[in-house]
Amino acid sequence: LLGTAWKSTSKPWEEVSGYDENLNTIRTYQVCNVFEPSQNNWLLTTFIDRRGAQRIYVEMRFTVRDCSSIPNVPGSCKETFNLYYYETDSVIATKGTAFWMEAPYLKVDTIAADESFSQVDFGGRLMKVNTEVRSFGPLSKNGFYLAFQDYGACMSLLSVRVFYKKCPSVVQNFAIFPETMTGAESTSLVIARGICIPNSEEVDVPIKLYCNGDGEWMVPIGSCTCKAGFETDNGNVCRACPPGTFKSSQGPGLCLQCPSNSRSAAEAATICVCRNGYYRGDVDQPDMPCTSVPSGPRNVISVVNETSVILEWHRPRETGGREDVVYNIVCKKCRADRRTCSHCDDNVEFVPRQLGLTETRVFISNLWAHTLYSFEIQAVNGVTNKSPYPAQHVSIDITTNQAAPSIVPIMHQVSSTMKSFTLSWPQPEQPNGIILDYELRFYEKGFIGMGNISRVEGLRAGTVYVVQVRARTVAGFGKYSGKMCFQTLTDDDYKSELREQLPLIAGSAAAGLVFIVSLVAISIVCSRKRAYTKEAVYSDKLQHYSSPGMKIYIDPFTYEDPNEAVREFAKEIDVSTVKIEEVIGAGEFGEVYKGRLKLPGKREIYVAIKTLKAGYVEKQRRDFLSEASIMGQFDHPNIIRLEGVVTKSRPVMIVTEFMENGALDSFLRQNDGQFTVIQLVGMMRGISAGMKYLSEMNYVHRDLAARNILVNSNLVCKVSDFGLSRYLQDDTSDPSYTSSLGGKIPVRWTAPEAIAYRKFTSASDVWSYGIVMWEVMSFGERPYWDMSNQDVINAIEQDYRLPPPMDCPSALHQLMLDCWQKDRNARPRFTDIVNTLDKMIRNPASLKQVASIPAVPSQPLLDRSIPDFNTFSSVGEWLGAIKMTQYRDNFLNSGFTSLQLVAQMTSEDLLRIGVTLAGHQKKILSNVASMRVQMSQCQSPTTMA
Repeated sequence: LLGTAWKSTSKPWEEVSGYDENLNTIRTYQVCNVFEPSQNNWLLTTFIDRRGAQRIYVEMRFTVRDCSSIPNVPGSCKETFNLYYYETDSVIATKGTAFWMEAPYLKVDTIAADESFSQVDFGGRLMKVNTEVRSFGPLSKNGFYLAFQDYGACMSLLSVRVFYKKCPSVVQNFAIFPETMTGAESTSLVIARGICIPNSEEVDVPIKLYCNGDGEWMVPIGSCTCKAGFETDNGNVCRACPPGTFKSSQGPGLCLQCPSNSRSAAEAATICVCRNGYYRGDVDQPDMPCTSVPSGPRNVISVVNETSVILEWHRPRETGGREDVVYNIVCKKCRADRRTCSHCDDNVEFVPRQLGLTETRVFISNLWAHTLYSFEIQAVNGVTNKSPYPAQHVSIDITTNQAAPSIVPIMHQVSSTMKSFTLSWPQPEQPNGIILDYELRFYEKGFIGMGNISRVEGLRAGTVYVVQVRARTVAGFGKYSGKMCFQTLTDDDYKSELREQLPLIAGSAAAGLVFIVSLVAISIVCSRKRAYTKEAVYSDKLQHYSSPGMKIYIDPFTYEDPNEAVREFAKEIDVSTVKIEEVIGAGEFGEVYKGRLKLPGKREIYVAIKTLKAGYVEKQRRDFLSEASIMGQFDHPNIIRLEGVVTKSRPVMIVTEFMENGALDSFLRQNDGQFTVIQLVGMMRGISAGMKYLSEMNYVHRDLAARNILVNSNLVCKVSDFGLSRYLQDDTSDPSYTSSLGGKIPVRWTAPEAIAYRKFTSASDVWSYGIVMWEVMSFGERPYWDMSNQDVINAIEQDYRLPPPMDCPSALHQLMLDCWQKDRNARPRFTDIVNTLDKMIRNPASLKQVASIPAVPSQPLLDRSIPDFNTFSSVGEWLGAIKMTQYRDNFLNSGFTSLQLVAQMTSEDLLRIGVTLAGHQKKILSNVASMRVQMSQCQSPTTMA
């Protein structure tokens, strides 16, 4: 302290030696000029650096003499003094400077003694020491001076302690908070941000504490906790779990011992790895033991009753340590010599179900009579799908007994008169033996008759009859078919048609007989076709493709030298290993051949060979080989496989696997009606699986259509045609593509945003996939029929969507409509499509409900309404109303002489009578569908169902 007086006084502040209350020697400043008036004695500190503090505290220890204890003291004696401060950035005060008197000091407070003394003891101790603390702020400059003013007291200043307050560094809630200065005011709260300690993570953010004016932490917000694999030691330290233990989640929990059949070899384990042969299920928690697959079911027993069988078995001896064991039934139909077996027909029923049985019993029905079946009963649990080995199972072979035939599916009216009509029908799908005869029953209201005849006579004119038929084998009669309505002609109808068809009467009966025979023959052929192809469809259904670390497609046109992309992605084949056999088509760049490929060390296989025609320019060669550069990056069972390329000799070739059945659209047209719905769904599932793979590789096809899907001998469909250069050509004559919008776009298959803005994405491929679904279900019909490309664009813009093809399940048409959402973000992904089709395959019953064809097609397609058939008296008049008069003779000459007969027509009937144009077929069938709806009131609920 610097001591002096601003006024000339005899006794200003003096520095003297003395004793404190504990008899310790100290230096003090004293002043006691109480007998002289008007005192103004000042004591000033040296410059004090504030060290970043915003508020300063001053602790003063002092003694004050009681004025009343001083004899003859004047009235100016005081027992208080004043504390001042002056803030400055530098040292400016020394003895003898004007600063002593001119500095603008700021007063902190007047300091009064709580206790004063009246005398000094014999030891010289100062009695009754006072301690007072005062604070001031906020401060902003580098430092300050303190000043003490005496104005008439007798006192000693024993010590002055100048300090600031801070909150110390602390670890709290697993977070480190730094040392923090208090605020400018005693009531201030200063926020301090915390940092998680090592091996911990935030739980709640932000993590902070508040430092109050007294240097104390308060109001903690947020916290950290130990990471997975680390535990707390009841302090603020996160310690790694030792080997043999684990901690699966972040939080305050402790490390746990590894559960049974698992281990952890390193520190900080978040999960214990299962030992060989043990697994965790998809829903098992990390603290659950690892388990294994069950053993096979035991002691299977079968009870056969005609074409049904009951299977019972005992539970496996070993459940793998799990309680979720269920059973799956695999059904196969075998030849009598057991040489080949195929999956059972879709109509075989399992009660309670085929997959996921919880009981050890199942009832199986709708089998074929006199047929050998093999049933495999699989025991599976929650980890069976984790094991690399097939599920444990037990098999049993049974042969069904004789049984009555199944239901006759449908009847057709071949012809009718005023008193009779002639009917035909196919044989039951499951005859279960040789059909001996059929029994027919028919009735009008209040009358029932029976007879083994196909010509019903002695009827009343103009009357509707309900007819049913059933078949008989040596095992007895099957069930009656559904009820169908047929009507005899009125007198006017009969006379009109007699005049028109008199020359044909003799031949019509024979035609009816041929029709009956041909229907039965077609039924036999179709049954054999199904037996041949279903195994392929099921094998396709069971295909799974996975590739950890999925690759991303690389555009070959991004290479500075496109030949480098060919070398990287396509294997060069020696031309001597390729043998060309026959021309099978023409591609964009040259001929396409069927041939053989015999690579060293491999068996000879059939291949398709695309060639580049002579006289090409370098750009054509690059575009031709770009398809191989693209195709060579793909490896999936539903993507056409590239065998390699021939670039070092002429002609340049692209060699791919050979697909025996060619393009899907033409294959479907050649086999119209010969595949079941489940087979068609299997084809669509294969296409969607291939497109799912392409979308996951970030590849956009842009030209997905049935013509670009190839089919092999097992009915496996594979996506092909990756040559995108056609979009750059202007000389194509393919009517599927248009150049009116810039570039070549397959309008009928392309999403509206791709047409309008050339925005091609996987979502636009999904739109195209919906069109492919429609092509499949219509057996290769041309989308939007004979509409022009511009009409298609306008119709789509007006929210027109293709109606369901004939006999298309409503679930499939709904999936098509989902693919045709205008908002591309609302369309399903190919992953969703694959999952949806898989569910349909596993649950064929979901495909039984057939989508209805609307009575009035959308206006953008047909600007007309469907006429009411009740307003017409003849087939010719009805054809004239729908502007199809050119087919009048075709209808009448083929026996469709009444509207009741026309109402039973199918697409096969139209082809048979010579209606081959797809647009005309669609127009006629749409009106026929409306006719059926208008006639439906005459059908019983059984028939409608």
